[in-house]
Amino acid sequence: MSTAKKIPGTESAWDDRTLGSSEEHAALAPKDLQEQVEDALAMQMISIRLPKHIIKLFKALAQIEGIGYQPLMREALTRFAEGEARHVVMEMAREDKRQQKERESKKAA
Repeated sequence: MSTAKKIPGTESAWDDRTLGSSEEHAALAPKDLQEQVEDALAMQMISIRLPKHIIKLFKALAQIEGIGYQPLMREALTRFAEGEARHVVMEMAREDKRQQKERESKKAA
């Protein structure tokens, strides 16, 4: 029987790292389980170097928003990528229309 002192499992105990921060109780999940989690989340871990001031800015903004800075970065990247993709598609559609008008005017001439 363990004589270890039990810590109440409150949210604050996790937040202040009273619970969940001991390396002796941590273990790396098996590779297949890690892959299952990645697939379920439809996410992929990457490594990226960013200027320190950008990270500080995201941390400050995230604190104001009440979320973590990494989810905020994910949201910012998603918005940018989706916006740029829409812009590219619209430009391609305009170019297609322009080329179609050119072909029609050549046929009419």
